[in-house]
Order: sequence, then C-alpha cells, then structure tokens
Amino acid sequence: MPATAQNPDAVNQVYNVAVSGRTILNSLFAELQAALATQGVHYAKAPVYRDFRAGDVRHSQADIGKAQRLLGYAPLWDLRAGVAQAIPWYIAQP
Repeated sequence: MPATAQNPDAVNQVYNVAVSGRTILNSLFAELQAALATQGVHYAKAPVYRDFRAGDVRHSQADIGKAQRLLGYAPLWDLRAGVAQAIPWYIAQP
C-alpha cells in the first residue's frame, strides 16, 4: 500500500504510528518468546533487570491522534499479531 494522503493538511507532517495501547516490556518479552517457540526457537533466558538510569523513560504511549485525524489511520494489528507476523521474517534473515 503506498503512503499517500488526500488531505493537503497531511503533507509534510511527522506522525506517530502505533497500535494505540501500552505494552509492558515483560509482556513484549513473553510475546517474543511465544512467537519464537512457534518457529521452533526456544529462548529460555530470563530478562535482566537493572536500576533506572537518568533519562530513562518509565512510561510512554504514542499519541496517534494526528495520524487518525489527518490520515484516517486506524491500527490493523495488535502486538501479538504484529510479532507473530514479524518473527518468521527476522528468523529468515542471515
């Protein structure tokens, strides 16, 4: 699908594109492990936790309102579906 817009106000803008929800890093880790397992890859390492550093972002959520308003953007994927589709591609890379 080409990246085009009919709305002249949408041209030359910067957009956040996301699934419009929060993801806890532990949930992302679990999704990646599960998706790898469906491809026969067993990743048994546990996450490593460290103290927060100056400048670390503790909570973040992309605001997709501008993309919705000017482009009519609506997420088609959730985290699980996106990871499930992406993992086979990453595994196939050299």
